[in-house]
Amino acid sequence: MNNQLQLIVKESGLETTKSQYILDKFTNYFEIAAEWEKKAKDIVVTDESNKVEMQLARVGRLFLRDKRISIEKARIELKEQSLREGKAIDGIANVLKALIVPIEEYLENQERFVEIKAAKLAEDKRINDEKMAEEERLALEEAQRIENERIRVENIKLKEEAEFREKKITEERIRAEAEIIKAEESARKAKEETDRSARVAKEKADKELATERIKLEAERLEKARIQKLLDEQIECPFCHKRFNK
Repeated sequence: MNNQLQLIVKESGLETTKSQYILDKFTNYFEIAAEWEKKAKDIVVTDESNKVEMQLARVGRLFLRDKRISIEKARIELKEQSLREGKAIDGIANVLKALIVPIEEYLENQERFVEIKAAKLAEDKRINDEKMAEEERLALEEAQRIENERIRVENIKLKEEAEFREKKITEERIRAEAEIIKAEESARKAKEETDRSARVAKEKADKELATERIKLEAERLEKARIQKLLDEQIECPFCHKRFNK
């Protein structure tokens, strides 16, 4: 066990003083663990009557528990000490780096003056090129926006003109249809008036013709009656007067 502890410390790469300090802290615990590993195997409980063995097991468990707690305390103490040492080392290193880094950077800038200047010029050119490209892009976008707005306004104008023309055409069509309807109505009324006049004239003519026929028939009948009377009379050969038979 002790050899195993020494191997762990050796492989950790710690300096000799610190390695020995750790060994002194934990070596005794290895010996106790080895001792109780043997003692524990001798304590065997088989039934309820083994009171002594159970008591020995309790004593051994509590003893080892105390050692385990002591080991944990030692671990924490050593780590806290290491942390404090680490913080102190980090603080000193940071102060020294804060002093050295600016000088180192300054000297590097002097050493790489040509390279840095070229890089700065290249970066300035890149930034300028990007700026010009962005300005060009924005200008194109603005031009496109203006063109889109012009097209939109033109489309609205064309639509309004088309709607106006359509409205005019519709009004003209409605007006023409109204004129046609009016003309057709006038023609219908004129035809009805003509037909009525013709009908009235025909009825008048038919009436006059019927009246004339009645008159002629009456005249014919009157002539026939007179002729019949004449036929029924005799004429005196001497005085030529006519007398009914």
